[in-house]
Amino acid sequence: MLEVAHISKSYKKKLVLSDASFSAADGKCVGILGTNGTGKSTLLSILAGILKPDSGSSLWEGVDLLKDAKFRTKIQGYVPQGIPLFPELSALDNLSLWYAQKKSDLEASLSSGILQRLGIKDFIRTPVAKMSGGMKKRLSIACAVACNPKILLLDEPSASLDIICKEQILDYLGEFCAKGGIAVLVTHDIQEIEFCDSTYMLSDGKLERYNYSGDVKALVRDLENSK
Repeated sequence: MLEVAHISKSYKKKLVLSDASFSAADGKCVGILGTNGTGKSTLLSILAGILKPDSGSSLWEGVDLLKDAKFRTKIQGYVPQGIPLFPELSALDNLSLWYAQKKSDLEASLSSGILQRLGIKDFIRTPVAKMSGGMKKRLSIACAVACNPKILLLDEPSASLDIICKEQILDYLGEFCAKGGIAVLVTHDIQEIEFCDSTYMLSDGKLERYNYSGDVKALVRDLENSK
């Protein structure tokens, strides 16, 4: 069980997050919704240890992941909105940085594991600078799961991707959660929202449980009203 509690964050005098809390059981996917600029990426960056909160905790099996960086890097993977890759290096070279201590795992994953499922082998020698957006996103996810994380944080993982890439990513997330993993998605994508087991909406710094009914127009209306 992941228990995120009372996360608050301010930039100077602007309150971005106010007492944000949610929980996710093993095998579940949580979606974080909200309009642009509401603090969704800030929340994920805090959970990933990139930003420090003013207060709050992220507990997994009694350990506060916000305070124990060593443990956090072992059990949590993070896919930011940007592309955290070295553009001059190939897919293989980027992956080698993450699999430095376990080359055999890299080889096995390319042939029958997650890297094979994401189609990384098709562009394994391609420099990042020459990759499409979909290739870069799939490679970013592949790097994030090199440590076999129990928790996966993803910031708009399928934004601007084609249908095939979206399906590949959702298929992997389905497998990840089916094996007991916990996924937390910041998303604007309807397919991803429908994939989530529970959703929360962030507005004016406050994170509240949101029940998506499947009515897209109602969702749009609720998002507009949350501004």
